[in-house]
Amino acid sequence: MTMAQICLLIACLLPIGCTLIAKFQGIGKRRRDGGFDNHRPREWLATLEGWRARANAAQANSWEALPVFAAGLFVAHQHQAAQATVDALALGFVAARLGFIAAYLADRASLRSLLWFGGFASSLALFFVR
Repeated sequence: MTMAQICLLIACLLPIGCTLIAKFQGIGKRRRDGGFDNHRPREWLATLEGWRARANAAQANSWEALPVFAAGLFVAHQHQAAQATVDALALGFVAARLGFIAAYLADRASLRSLLWFGGFASSLALFFVR
C-alpha cells in the first residue's frame, strides 16, 4: 500500500472522526435527557452549538473535500505520476485537513480557510503531476 493510499483511507475516516466528536457528549444519554437521537439524527445535530456544531460542520466539509482528493489521486495514477510526488501531495492534503478540523473546532476562521485552501490546492495539484 502506498503512502497516498494510506492517506486516502485516512481521508475517508476523517468525517467519521468529526461525527464522533460532534456526538460525544450525547452518546450514552437518553433522548429525553438531551442524548443523541438516532431516530432523527440530522435534526439532533442541527441543535448543537459551539465546538460540537463546528465538529459537525467539519464533518460535512470533510465529505465534500473527499471526492476531489480521490479523483486527483485517480488522475495522478492514470498519468503514472511519480509516486513520491503523489505521496507528498497526499500527505499535504491530510495534514491540511487535520489542521482544518483543529482550526474549525478552535473557532479559528481565518486559519481554517487557509488550511482549506491548502488541502484543495493539494487535491488540484494531483490532476497535473506527471
